[in-house]
Amino acid sequence: MELAKRVQSLTPSSTLAITAMANALKAEGHDVIALGAGEPDFNTPEHILDAAEKAMREGQTNYTPSGGIPALKEAIVQKYQQDNQLTYDPKQVIVTTGAKHALYTLFQALLNPGDEVIVPAPYWVSYPEQIKLAEGTPVIVKASEDNDFKLTPEQIEETITDRTRAIIINSPSNPTGMLYSKEELQAIGEVCLRRNIMIISDEIYEKLIYGDESHTSMAQISNELKNQTVIINGVSKSHAMTGWRIGYAIGDEKLIKAMTNLASHSTSNPTTIAQYAALSAYTSSQDAVEEMKNAFSHRLEKLYEWISDIPGVECVKPKGAFYLFPNVQKAAKSNGFDSVDDWVKALLEEEKVALVPGSGFGAEENIRLSYATSLDQLEEAAIRIRRFIEKHQS
Repeated sequence: MELAKRVQSLTPSSTLAITAMANALKAEGHDVIALGAGEPDFNTPEHILDAAEKAMREGQTNYTPSGGIPALKEAIVQKYQQDNQLTYDPKQVIVTTGAKHALYTLFQALLNPGDEVIVPAPYWVSYPEQIKLAEGTPVIVKASEDNDFKLTPEQIEETITDRTRAIIINSPSNPTGMLYSKEELQAIGEVCLRRNIMIISDEIYEKLIYGDESHTSMAQISNELKNQTVIINGVSKSHAMTGWRIGYAIGDEKLIKAMTNLASHSTSNPTTIAQYAALSAYTSSQDAVEEMKNAFSHRLEKLYEWISDIPGVECVKPKGAFYLFPNVQKAAKSNGFDSVDDWVKALLEEEKVALVPGSGFGAEENIRLSYATSLDQLEEAAIRIRRFIEKHQS
């Protein structure tokens, strides 16, 4: 059977691949420390579980409008008014089957064959693949580690062509955890306004920012930028609801309507019960969100200290999300490996520590470690990584 070209060109997810390898080793009885998965290790808060059960018991098990139940769209509007001082109409919101599907539907509705989308590297693994599925062209622009993995306005200006349709800004970032300041966003936004480039603002980690830093949405900078920005968000990371698959997009009403029409022919609607769970997530107490954030912040401080102290490992301290993205090129070379990918594979085989190689994110010298696991596991992982490096030191 000959498959369609659009799927033949896809690159498998490196995060899922490493998770599968780790799970296989666990099934064989090995003591594997898995730091690859991009999801909180907390269960969904109890009041959200209760809301889902209540919805089921009350018969909320049928189809809903394709773009989401009105109450949830209104709650999203209220959330952005309260948290971000942004005013939207529910007609500017589409609720989707996870933020990933919001992005997929957006690219399908936005791009024509050959349209270019600027993708800062390091990038989340699905950005380029989804753009290619929409017959667009991902234009990868390397963000310097010396600039905390953030693009500069000059880099963007140099990259724009007459085919450039949009740019993706993911802040805080997966995989780096880096955060754009308001001033940096404003400078980038000025370039996008001048060159008429749409901004796709992926804000899925907005609630996981540590220290004195705060989240700024590109749409907050000015009304002009708000009109040129599509926000992508969801409850997966903020409320430990990855498996519930509820995300959303906010933006131009015409675009949102097109996305809704497209979704009506693919998913029909996001899972009804999950929508009522998400409604509770946004309209009930946010104490659990703060508790999870505090736990992640503490883990970051400890893991950053442990990892930064390992010879051959260099790490820029992240400001958000729940990942470290250290550069291990020196360690890999001193250990006699041709690539970081080979180093990561050997680490898993010998020390049973599962990390994600940075090559899947467009950064061949780095690795991604998720600290969405217990402090004991994180400390043991650091011990094993150090032992592995010292054992292979040439």
